[in-house]
Amino acid sequence: MEGIGWIAAIVIGGIAGWLAKQFMNTNTGLLMNIVLGIVGAAVASALLGVFGISFGGWIGYLIAGFIGASILIAIVRAVSR
Repeated sequence: MEGIGWIAAIVIGGIAGWLAKQFMNTNTGLLMNIVLGIVGAAVASALLGVFGISFGGWIGYLIAGFIGASILIAIVRAVSR
């Protein structure tokens, strides 16, 4: 999350969450999209960091947010069943 501000993190997190929502076919609202995108970016960055992969800048944050949000949606689906 280095290199981008809080407002950019919220905007990019919302976009990443929305993309994950469309990809995973869920019914979440705007606030949940933002949370999924921001938390997802942190989760994906940590997981990918283990393998030596790191993303930088806005596009990297968007990719990490999408990957992480998709992972979080999949985990919630698996636990709730």
